[in-house]
Amino acid sequence: MALTTEALEEIRTLLESDAPATDRCAGVRKSFPGLSLTRCDASDMGPEVPAFETAEFCVYLIDTSEHCVRLTGDPAGATGLIVAQKR
Repeated sequence: MALTTEALEEIRTLLESDAPATDRCAGVRKSFPGLSLTRCDASDMGPEVPAFETAEFCVYLIDTSEHCVRLTGDPAGATGLIVAQKR
């Protein structure tokens, strides 16, 4: 599932809502059922640069099309997200 600019903006909007963090991630999963979403703590991502940030999350794009999952900066090649919660 390639991510468009519009899809990334919708994901940002969902993650910036006032709902609890768990509900916001569930909202992304519901709105994008073919998209893999992994949630973790921001400290788990080390020095990696997120695709975008919100006040509470760093969001990374991943490509799961091959055997190993890898971070990507290409929304067109992204098949999922890592949503890393800031503490």
